[in-house]
Amino acid sequence: MKKAELLNLKGEKVKDINLKEEIFGITPNKAVLNDAVILTMASLRQGTHKTKNRSEVSGGGRKPWRQKGTGHARQGSIRAVQWVGGGRYGTPVPRDYSKKQNRKERQLALKSALADRANEKAIIVLDKLEVKEPKTKEMLNILETLKVADKKVLLVVKELDDNVILASRNIQNLVLILADEINVLDIVGTDVMVITEDALKYVEEVLA
Repeated sequence: MKKAELLNLKGEKVKDINLKEEIFGITPNKAVLNDAVILTMASLRQGTHKTKNRSEVSGGGRKPWRQKGTGHARQGSIRAVQWVGGGRYGTPVPRDYSKKQNRKERQLALKSALADRANEKAIIVLDKLEVKEPKTKEMLNILETLKVADKKVLLVVKELDDNVILASRNIQNLVLILADEINVLDIVGTDVMVITEDALKYVEEVLA
């Protein structure tokens, strides 16, 4: 049975808690996990890149000079690709980069990411998260107490509090998300996951 220490905001151990074996105790499926990361990153691409080809640029309605007798190379239009201001060839057009993964694979990928963090002992469970003032220093003090201030941290909470939001937003190495927004990319893209006890229970209920 996988276990984790439940800490308070002073960094003191409150008790040991059991992590659900069917989530945190599985063998991570690296292939499905990799596919999920690629899928998530691909979905972030807008795909709006576009340049104009020779049929879309203005001008070029007639030949710039006659075919023979000028000493110049023959040209059909001043909007051909070799002309300044001409159309582009082989350049990007708008496209959809999104990929598909079925629900079971997505769920397995998320479990694999969580199990991988559990194996690396990179999960810290807090009994609660309270920030008295909406100041960055308050959140930094919490991270320093937990000894993760020098790491990239994923902070998962059940509900967002205004003080927590305001105290977290200026910390570059901290990613704050709700428990129902937890995803593979944020988990693998950070060094350690700090999660509140109620957020952990929610995640386990959803994935179990």
